[in-house]
Amino acid sequence: MRTVIVIVFTLFLAVPSAYAGSSNRSLAKECENGLKLASRELDLAKAKGFGGTVEITKAATLLTGAKIQSEFGKYPNCIDKVRRARAFIAKSRK
Repeated sequence: MRTVIVIVFTLFLAVPSAYAGSSNRSLAKECENGLKLASRELDLAKAKGFGGTVEITKAATLLTGAKIQSEFGKYPNCIDKVRRARAFIAKSRK
């Protein structure tokens, strides 16, 4: 009986952690893809001569912060910074 209780308890703890891991991988992938896309957009904006604008400087700073957040596994923060950086990049083109 004791073994059954231990097994049930172990399964009870393992199931939520499996879902958390899946969600974390999804956020990590979104962060990684966002960083790649935003970096390309930033490079393109700089190549078109927007490199000296305040928006581009803000975007570059946010992307640096997003990379750091990614390294520490803070994927929601990374995604937020990437979105804000892309908004600044888009604003620089106007």
